Amino acid sequence: MCRLHVAVVLLAAVVTLLPRAAGAVDPFEIEVYDGTANQPGMPSVELHANSVASGLRTSVAPELPANHQSHFTLEPSLGLLPWWEIGGYLQTALRGDGAFDYAGVKLRSKFATPPSFSDRVRLGANLEVSFLPERYDRNRWGMELRPIAAYEDKHWLLAVNPIVDLALAGPDYHRGPWFQPAAMAVFKLFEFASVGVEYYGNLGPFSDFASGREQEHYIFEVFNLLAVSHIEINAGIGEGLTAGSNPLTVKMIVGYSWERSESRAANASLETTPHQ
Repeated sequence: MCRLHVAVVLLAAVVTLLPRAAGAVDPFEIEVYDGTANQPGMPSVELHANSVASGLRTSVAPELPANHQSHFTLEPSLGLLPWWEIGGYLQTALRGDGAFDYAGVKLRSKFATPPSFSDRVRLGANLEVSFLPERYDRNRWGMELRPIAAYEDKHWLLAVNPIVDLALAGPDYHRGPWFQPAAMAVFKLFEFASVGVEYYGNLGPFSDFASGREQEHYIFEVFNLLAVSHIEINAGIGEGLTAGSNPLTVKMIVGYSWERSESRAANASLETTPHQ
C-alpha cells in the first residue's frame, strides 16, 4: 500500500507539470462589473488601456506572447431601459515589437436590477459575443456570460463576477466552458475617490481544471476617481500570483457619460467605478 501511495503521488505530480494549452484572462477589459447601468437614453464611452510590463514570453500558436503588449479598447454604451444596457468594444494592441494591431470587436448586452430594486444590493448578467484575430484568440469566435452580484453602502463596494467563457469555434470548442472569476472590494474616501483590490482568475475548463501553476490569478491594487465632471477613472497595478500569470500589469480606464447633472447628483453616492 505504501508503494502504491507513493506511485499515485508521483503520477499526480507528473500530471500537474504537464503543459496544457489554456485560455487567458481577457487582456482588453480588466474590470469587475458592479451591477450599475446607464439610464435609458444615456450614452457613455470608456477607454480601457493596459500594459503588460512583465509578461509570459511563450504562448500557444498562433497567439502572440503577452510580454510587453499594450492594449487599447474603446467601449461605447447606451442605456435602453432601466434594466438594460447595450455596448460594444473596438480593440487594438501595441505589440512588443512595436507593431500596432487591430485586435477584434465585441458586442454586449447587460441586464441589471433597476435602482428601485434595493438600496444596497445589485444583481445582473452581461452577455458578450466576440470576433478576434487568431493572434489574440486562437478560437476567434467566443462568448462570455458574466453573472453580477454587488453590495454597496456608504463606505464599501463589494462585487463578484463568476465569469463563464466559451469558445464558439476553434481548437478549444470541444473543451466546453471555462471558469474565469473576478471580484473586487473597495473602500470609499470622502465622496470622490475609493481604494481597494480587484481579483481576476482563469481556472481553465470546467471539464478539466488546469493545474495550480497553469491557472491565472491576479491581484490589482486600485484607485478610483468618482464622477468628477462626468468623468470616472479606474487605475491599478496588478501582480500575477502563479507561473501561468503575467508577473506585472498596469491598467487605467477613463469613462465619460452624458448623464444629466441632476441625475448624477442623486446617484453620486452610489458610483464607485466606471459603469460596467
